[in-house]
This record gives sequence, C-alpha cells and structure tokens, in this order.
Amino acid sequence: MKKIGLLLLLTASAAWAQSTGTAAESSTPDGTIATSASFPIQRVLTPTYADVYCAGFISRKTLPDANYVAGGLETPQTTKFANGEIVYLRGSGYSAGAQYEIVRALRDANEYEMFPGQKKLLKATGQPYQVVGRVRVIDTRSKTAVAQVEYSCDPINPGDTAIPFAEKAMVEFHPPLRFDRFLPTGSKVSGRIVMGKDFDSELGTGRKLYMNVGANQGVKVGDYFRAVRRYEADLKDPVDSLSFKAAISEDTQKKQPSFDPGLFEKGNGPVIHVRDLPRRAVGEIVVIGTTPTTATGMVVFAMEDVHTGDGVELDEQTQ
Repeated sequence: MKKIGLLLLLTASAAWAQSTGTAAESSTPDGTIATSASFPIQRVLTPTYADVYCAGFISRKTLPDANYVAGGLETPQTTKFANGEIVYLRGSGYSAGAQYEIVRALRDANEYEMFPGQKKLLKATGQPYQVVGRVRVIDTRSKTAVAQVEYSCDPINPGDTAIPFAEKAMVEFHPPLRFDRFLPTGSKVSGRIVMGKDFDSELGTGRKLYMNVGANQGVKVGDYFRAVRRYEADLKDPVDSLSFKAAISEDTQKKQPSFDPGLFEKGNGPVIHVRDLPRRAVGEIVVIGTTPTTATGMVVFAMEDVHTGDGVELDEQTQ
C-alpha cells in the first residue's frame, strides 16, 4: 500500500510540474527571452460567493430610491442589522417571498484625489454603490413590509435602498499561465481603474475595484484585464516623484544621470526620460460584475500593489 501511495504522489507531482512547464514553455514573443522575472507563472485566485455578491458597482444611471429600509425590530435602539434580523421596508411593489438586494449610494468623505483628475473621471463614470446585503419579504399586511436579512455583507442601515435581487454569474477556475510583464499596448478594450472598493487607493490580491469599461464595450463576467502602469504615473505622483529627484547613491559615478530634470536640475550625465521606459503590468483582474458602462473587478494576481488610476486592458491571452 505504501508503494502504491508513493507512486500516486509521484504521478500527481509529475502532472502538476508538466502543467506548470507547459504554461511556462508556451510560445515566447519575438524579441524576448522567457524568464521568471519577465514571464512569471500566475496562479489566479478564484472569486468566492461573498466576493461576487458583496463587491458593489458604479452605475451611470442613478438607481430609484423609492423603496428603502425604514428600520428594524429593535428600532430606535438598533440601527444596524445583520443576518437573521428583521427589517422594515417602505415603498411599493413588495410581495411575500420576494428577495431584495440592499444597496447604499456612496460619497467619499475624504475628498483627496488618488490621482490627478479622479473626481472629474468618477463623476463622468457614475454613482458608486455598496452592496450591503439581501433580504426576503415575509409579511406585506401593513403599510410597511416586513423582511428578514438572508445575507449580510455589511450591517444594513435605515435609509439604504432596496432593489429587486438578481442572481449573479460565478467565475470559473482559471489554470496557471504566464504573465507577460512588459506586453506592449495592443488590446482593443482598455480603460482605467476609477475607484477602489471602500475608497482604497492601493489594492492587493482579493481586493475589488471599478473600471470605466462595461458591457457596451463587450466586457462580460469572467473576462480578465491586466492592470498596467507607466513610469510617468510615478513621476506625477507627489510622493513617488521624490525618488526621481533624490541624489544618486553611488558617489564614485563620474557622470550622474538625471530623470526629466527641471531647468536647473540637470546633472553632468545622461538625461533619462521616463516616458521612454517600458510600461509594466502590475496585476491581473477578473470581471465579477458589469453595467453597460462600467465593470466591477477583483485583483486575482499581483506583482505589486495595483493603484487607483492604473490603466486596464483586456487580456486577450485568457480569452
């Protein structure tokens, strides 16, 4: 039995190594050499039920708010409601057994822009909404319907909007494949990360974000986008740009280079223009929800932090 178990383990290990090797040894673009630094193997995180149903979205069309949460069983002592608790719904059209998604229109209390022009771009993109839970109507005999919280992403508050619940598509498992860090521009579908969930500016694996491309551009749930960044973005960042202006640490270097120097900042060495540096891919994003003009994504693989403001391009390798 021990020999059989060992044989099965060796067989499984060989199969895994072969699948990984296949991903790594697939055709390499002309003018490149496949290394672990330029073509790392990405093992993609698969979104869970909570990831898909609690991600939120941005909608260019403002949702009607005639139906809303008016309170709960312990009102006014309790103002936040979670799984299993009773809430009251005001509005019309409720029927016993109907399910409603509870959403919240958001505003950013911190008005600081994460990248230049974010406010203007976000305003053009639409209204951000947080999904806070799902309820089922259990009693419609009064002017105010009674519902029970079936699923809670965050505590439900009075004033949150109720909209008819709709099932969402889940994302299938993605096998490992190579991640081209320096792939030149070429995708026909591209946009930008306009906002992170919870107004986050730096996003790692598992974090949610919102892009200004949607179903009108052919984007659908399960599509993969790569997040890309040019060094010009670092040059324009008030913090990252300080590193470009810092003194070179090698004192023995006779000719000191300078990065896009100002009028009186040029050194005695070469002038380096960051616009000429190759752009880099920083992560992979899977689409978990769409509207006609926007898409909700989840970071499933990251070489470094994905930033609000980064560009996104449809990853045609995964299609």
